[in-house]
Amino acid sequence: MTNTRRQATIKLNKEYMNFAAAHFTIFSECQRERVHGHNFRVDAEITTDVGEDGLCIDYRILKKILLEICNELDEYFLIPEHSPHLKITSDDSYYRITFNNEEIVQLISDTKLLPLTNITVEELSFYILGQLSARLSTTPCDVSHLKIGVSSGDGQWGYSLSAMM
Repeated sequence: MTNTRRQATIKLNKEYMNFAAAHFTIFSECQRERVHGHNFRVDAEITTDVGEDGLCIDYRILKKILLEICNELDEYFLIPEHSPHLKITSDDSYYRITFNNEEIVQLISDTKLLPLTNITVEELSFYILGQLSARLSTTPCDVSHLKIGVSSGDGQWGYSLSAMM
């Protein structure tokens, strides 16, 4: 066998790669959607070297990590912690989320603050990409590219890409 570098892209879009979550999208300092929910789907592509054994990555590792990330988001009210349009305070049990002089009071145990500026499929794909990248950094594979998609419904996807070096 020659020493030619071979790469392949693995795509995963398993039925269990999903999460149900409530959110609202912020359009401006005074406009937002009403609180609603989606059954979000996740799609992943990973490009890496193919080893002499004909494998590029143990799929079980990748599927396990993606399932963990989805489970961490499942059945929460997602709030963008870095939105310039929200003021978020808390007491022992509740978050008080203020937007345009309206206050949403939500149980802390039902809410997940994410380090994002909005809760959109684009932002969620970027978040999941970061989570996957961080967790893959501890695995023995040489990833060159990652692509994560998040869908909020049929035909509506947002993708984020990362070149790993």
